[in-house]
Amino acid sequence: MAIRKSLGRRIGVNLLAWAIGFVIFFPILWTIMTSFKSELDAFAFPPKFFSVHWTLENYKEVLSRSNYPLFAYNSIVESVGANIVGLLIAIPAAWSMAFAPTIVPERKETRMLYAAMLAAILIAAAILYLIGDARGDWRIYGPIVAIACIPVVFWIATRRTPDVLMWMLSTKMMPGVGVLVPIFLWFRDLHLLDTRFGVGFMLMLMNLPIIIWMLYTYFKEIPAGILEAARMDGASLLNEIVYVLTPMATPGIASTMLLAVILSWNEAFWTLNLTTHDAAPLTAFIASYSAPEGLFWAKLSAASTLAIAPILVLGWLSQKQLVRGLTFGAVK
Repeated sequence: MAIRKSLGRRIGVNLLAWAIGFVIFFPILWTIMTSFKSELDAFAFPPKFFSVHWTLENYKEVLSRSNYPLFAYNSIVESVGANIVGLLIAIPAAWSMAFAPTIVPERKETRMLYAAMLAAILIAAAILYLIGDARGDWRIYGPIVAIACIPVVFWIATRRTPDVLMWMLSTKMMPGVGVLVPIFLWFRDLHLLDTRFGVGFMLMLMNLPIIIWMLYTYFKEIPAGILEAARMDGASLLNEIVYVLTPMATPGIASTMLLAVILSWNEAFWTLNLTTHDAAPLTAFIASYSAPEGLFWAKLSAASTLAIAPILVLGWLSQKQLVRGLTFGAVK
C-alpha cells in the first residue's frame, strides 16, 4: 500500500512539474511558432496553432534588413567579457569575506588612518574629474582613481560581513532610471557611449553584487581547514586562491558565470540607452522592430527567436552544470 502511495505521489509530482515547466516555456514556444507564420496568421483571433501557412520569409527579411552577426558579436563580447572581469574582482572579494574577516585593523587609530587615506584618494579623484576639462584627457582619471580605491573600502570595512553583503545587494533594488542621467553624462564625457568597453563596464558593475553574493555563499561551503593546510604547506595567497580555492568551487563559479551571462544577455535598459549602432547588442536588435506604424508580430518574433537562440542553446547544454552549481550551496 505504501509503495502504491509512493508511486502515485511521484507520478503526481512529475505531472505537476511538467505542467509548470510547460506554462513557463509556453511564451518562448509561442514566439518561435509565431516567427514561422505570416503577419496575417500572427494577428489572427482566435489564435491559430497548426492550421497556418508556415514560412521562412520573416527570417529572410530580418537577416537581410539587419546586421545580425554584428549584434550577436556585441552581445557575446559584452556579456562574456564583462563577467570574466567581474569574476576576477569577485573571487578575491568573496574569499576575503568568507575566510579572512579578521583582516580589518583592530586598533581605532589604524582604522582612522585608513579612513583618512580613503578620503584623500576620493578628494584627489574629485579634483581630477573637476579640473579635467582644462587638462585635456585628465578627466577620465577621476573615476578610475575612485574605482581603484574599492579595495581600500573593503579593507577598512567592519567585520559585519552579512551587513556588507546586504548593502551590496541593496544596490540592485534601486531602479536604473534613477541614475540614468548622471551615468549617461559620465559616459558622454568619457567618450564611452556606444562602445563595447562602456557597455561591458556597465554590465560588470550591474552584476558584481550578485556575483560576489553567490560566490561568498559557495566559498562558505568549503572547509576553512583545507585552506589553512595549504598555508602550512607554504602556499602563497595567490596560490591558495588559484590552485586550492578556485578548483574546489568550480561548479559554483561556473553556475555564477552562467547566471551572470544570462542576466547580461537579457539586459535591455542600459544597452538601449547607452548604445546606438556600433556596440548595440541583440536587445537593441529586437527593439529595432518596434516601428511607429505598429508591431509586426511575425517579424518581431523572428528577431526575438534569433536573439534568444544562443542563450537557449547555452542553457540547455550547461543545465547539469547549472543545477550542480546551484545545489552546491547557493540555494538552501
